Amino acid sequence: MNIFSPADLGSLSLRNRLVMAPLTRIRAGEDGTPGDLLVTYYEQRASFGLILTEGTWPVQEGRTWIGQPGLETEEHVAGWKRVTDAVHAAGGTIVTQLMHGGRISHAAITGTGRVVSASALAAPGTIRIPDGKTHLPVAHALTEAEVQEAVAGFVAAARNAIRAGFDGIEVHGANGYLVHQFLSPASNQRTDGYGGTAENRARFAIEVVSAVADAIGADRVGIRLSPEHNIQGALEEDAVETAATYAAVARGLAPLGIAFVDILHADPAGGLVQGIRRELGAPLIANTGFGTVTTREEAVHLVESGVADAVAVGRAAIANPDLAERWAASHDLNDHDASTFYVGGPRGYIDYPTVAEAAGAR
Repeated sequence: MNIFSPADLGSLSLRNRLVMAPLTRIRAGEDGTPGDLLVTYYEQRASFGLILTEGTWPVQEGRTWIGQPGLETEEHVAGWKRVTDAVHAAGGTIVTQLMHGGRISHAAITGTGRVVSASALAAPGTIRIPDGKTHLPVAHALTEAEVQEAVAGFVAAARNAIRAGFDGIEVHGANGYLVHQFLSPASNQRTDGYGGTAENRARFAIEVVSAVADAIGADRVGIRLSPEHNIQGALEEDAVETAATYAAVARGLAPLGIAFVDILHADPAGGLVQGIRRELGAPLIANTGFGTVTTREEAVHLVESGVADAVAVGRAAIANPDLAERWAASHDLNDHDASTFYVGGPRGYIDYPTVAEAAGAR
């Protein structure tokens, strides 16, 4: 087994084990509809074994940024259908990441007059709204009835994803967003059935994935986790408590037979990540860093050593639409331009050349 060999993750057939990580780029229309830029961007990267899209909001109350795509309206479905058709025509496999931002947002973005979370707490930091940057607000703590409405929002978006032609969906349970806000004891201070113990904190994640799996088939569903990432106020600093929480998540999801678990962690070979993998019994997509570049050597080793079934790559995927071909032939890589990550427009988005294009320009 090597990173350039095919793989099956549930019903997903991958031409190689190189995964394009979900990457925030905020190039959708103001209402969240994907346009021409997204069609070109994802089509260019169809040679990845699997494309995981940027975080896509299931309901407007889950929107974190203006320019972030959604999967709530018919316009969203039609826009994404253009993307998936282009990727499939180029031989690719594409899964959308459903991301409810929870308290990482602002009423000026959600349009509902509030942001929501597990508990009535504000995340640290600021958020950009139309008038500029402002502090993240105190969240409304979801009632148990509202928790079920949030679950239903994920399900509706998952059904929309299938109508839009996606091969599957990934539930975003990482990086300090809503599902992670329930998992972290720092952001979840509830005393009802969704807080107070590892099993209760895991309950929302399990309910979301279970409901989505029931709606579209478990073999088309994955989840992203980032234990110990300690970002955006979703802190997990007690190793014993963290291990117990994620073991509870894995136990709750194991009977479903989901397609994959995508784990962001600096030590994918360590006991925490491998424990989740064993307990859950699903193929592992490893992502070793949020702010570091995954090298070819590291990715090859993770798969060849059996640490992971596939490897997700971020920054190198931004700058190298043909990364699989470059790595397979040991070509040099384009450098990414971080100043263009979130600015909108085609620059630093669809203008990185492939090896063939670079050769033709000489």
